Amino acid sequence: DSIELHEEAYAMMLNYNMKALGLICVGSGSSTQSMVDIRRVAQAALLVNATAVALCHNHPSGNMKPSIDDRNITKRAADALRCLGIRLLDHIIISPEGDYYSFADEGEL
Repeated sequence: DSIELHEEAYAMMLNYNMKALGLICVGSGSSTQSMVDIRRVAQAALLVNATAVALCHNHPSGNMKPSIDDRNITKRAADALRCLGIRLLDHIIISPEGDYYSFADEGEL
């Protein structure tokens, strides 16, 4: 499956009642790096009038430790969305083995 060969990032848009309004791919990259387009995240959230967003991307290597880039993109996304009155609920990293890392669960959001 191609998602296990390289990183892909998705954003889920949610309304005030946490109903999913849409899911879009917001970036893809190499086997070790994903490029998340924060402008695309914000644009999609605004188009569906979302009040919250959850980000998710995969780590094909299975390593669940967030990279410096993962931490930076999470902070940048949260800051940008906050300016628009939209809350970043979580940024989840998943592995092919089914493991995950949640920035919210770890108190990083």
